[in-house]
Amino acid sequence: MSAIDIEHVTASYGGQADGAVLRDVTLRVEAGELCAVLGPNGAGKSSLVRVVAGLLRPTSGRVSVLGEDLTRLDRKATARRIAIVPQTAEVALGFSVREVVRMGRAPHQGAWMRANAEDDDATERALAACELEALASRPVTQLSGGEQKRVAIARALAQDAPVLLLDEASAHLDVRHALLLHDLVRREVESRKLACLAVLHDLNVAAQYADRVALMKDGRLVAHGKVEDVMTYRRLKDAFETDLYVGVNELNGARYFLPMRPRSRPMAPRDL
Repeated sequence: MSAIDIEHVTASYGGQADGAVLRDVTLRVEAGELCAVLGPNGAGKSSLVRVVAGLLRPTSGRVSVLGEDLTRLDRKATARRIAIVPQTAEVALGFSVREVVRMGRAPHQGAWMRANAEDDDATERALAACELEALASRPVTQLSGGEQKRVAIARALAQDAPVLLLDEASAHLDVRHALLLHDLVRREVESRKLACLAVLHDLNVAAQYADRVALMKDGRLVAHGKVEDVMTYRRLKDAFETDLYVGVNELNGARYFLPMRPRSRPMAPRDL
């Protein structure tokens, strides 16, 4: 049983197959695995996350989480299994950082939404993991865009769900905090055996942190597997329709990628 099991899923925002944003996608993500979703703009990456999160219902096919059909779970049951960090998160007006992070505990609370010691512990762990302790009492509205993104991530971690969905979670973060985020996610995946599906635009980050890669184009999954099998020159060129130099970092053995400027004319001797 895979943690995330997507079987022949087709989906569209209009509900019609002829306008599909996903086309016959089959993909599995195991517990303890970080799967990076790559592809050009409009490839269907964010739509795939929305389908797994239960926010977009397939027109055909099936999505299971921890062996349960997603369509059979109510919102609270889904939230106990799946935490999501979207591209953009609404700012919670009038709430402090700690209060927003504690909102991630809602699926585990009763009708009165009263926090207990377990909720407090999970909140404090998430604040510490995202280096937000010093900002915990500040209103979220007073934070920068990058700091607000870290709050959204901390809220998802406080949720303690076995499945974590990240849709460009490092957007608006500086280099240091982007690396800290990916290190954090990598540790959480390994230590808590999370199944993580992460939409990424940065090929170099994907190559360093992902266990497996799902490459998409035009709503279809065109390749899925290990970094060295999927992130090749030919497959990336076909997907992104541009030339990329593929190299290997001698320090850590990770692949790296450099976009190559297209030439509109043959090289003349003076260009050499």
